[in-house]
Amino acid sequence: MPAIGTTNPADPNKSIFNEEYGPAYDRLLASRFFDWRLIVEGSVTRPRAFSLPELKRMPSRTQITRHTCEEGWSAIAQWTGVPLRNVLQAVGTRTTARFLQFYAYDNYADGIDMLDALHPQTILAYGMNGRDLPISHGAPLRARVETQLGYKSLKFLRRIVVTDHFDDQGRHGNIQNGWSWYAGI
Repeated sequence: MPAIGTTNPADPNKSIFNEEYGPAYDRLLASRFFDWRLIVEGSVTRPRAFSLPELKRMPSRTQITRHTCEEGWSAIAQWTGVPLRNVLQAVGTRTTARFLQFYAYDNYADGIDMLDALHPQTILAYGMNGRDLPISHGAPLRARVETQLGYKSLKFLRRIVVTDHFDDQGRHGNIQNGWSWYAGI
């Protein structure tokens, strides 16, 4: 499966490089993600930071799905990860929550609604094709939102914010950059 877009958020020569989070990703990469944590906060009763081993101990799901790209290419891969639904249950999503915002180590941010977040095939993937997720595909963790086009499956996750209201994510969001916020397939 081709790696498109950011293939290493620590590369300062790329236009999507984030001056704050690129060097942080480089340090995490050097330690093989030992200190990496996924922060989940917002409209939840128990905000939390999950380590990769903690996520891997949660019930997992392996699925073979087609990544459908908005630029016209598609590829099939096997993904393994924790269903996003399980992570949201662990943090106690409030009944008022309607959206999730994903934030990455590059300058990408994106969001989905709660319906897609709770879909059984929406996972936080830490494995691809029977191995740990490679850097070029979003290590240590990426979203896989199988009900939407590929760009909704954000790579290099560092933070998820559960919200009660829609957030277009400003200059890093899809709308300001010419992409649809909802990209269902």
